[in-house]
Amino acid sequence: MESKKINEIRLAADLQTDSIVDGPGLRAVLWTQGCGHKCKGCQNPQTHDFNGGGLVPIDMVLEAIDELEYQTGLTFSGGDPMYQPEACNIIAEYAKKKGLNIWVYTGFTYEELMELAKSKPIYLEFLKNIDVLVDGRFILEQRDLSLLFRGSKNQRLIDVQKSLESGKVTLVNETNIDTVEEKFFKHAPMYI
Repeated sequence: MESKKINEIRLAADLQTDSIVDGPGLRAVLWTQGCGHKCKGCQNPQTHDFNGGGLVPIDMVLEAIDELEYQTGLTFSGGDPMYQPEACNIIAEYAKKKGLNIWVYTGFTYEELMELAKSKPIYLEFLKNIDVLVDGRFILEQRDLSLLFRGSKNQRLIDVQKSLESGKVTLVNETNIDTVEEKFFKHAPMYI
């Protein structure tokens, strides 16, 4: 049986540019549609419906990435990008080749994704294209507005490449964010 070629992604909105809250630096954000976690207090409940948003040709997303200026990274959020790993992986791989760093927000934990990857290798392929994974469901009772790039205390900023290499979860060192930014920024800084 031949596998179906993925050529569309279901999105909640157009590609957002110039975000400074969805990872370090100036970022583009891809808002995926569809999430089964339905976390109490989610800031994006309109992205939960798997039939909501709209289907967009992946080629259109890639063209929008080609037109980006001054963006240092691409963040996948939603919804939950891990419900569309094939389409998201195509986009992440393309963005990486363009020099963008990749951050992904997911309600799944890293460990859950590694377990899913045993039966669906696309999850591992997608992880291989991710620099930082912000993992775990949002827990309203653990909400903390002082946290860096996440909403509740259970969520982690995971250095995916180090985690894959070592075989154990490696967190991003938040105490030295300048080093983190230096590591992930591939473009020269923009001066105005």
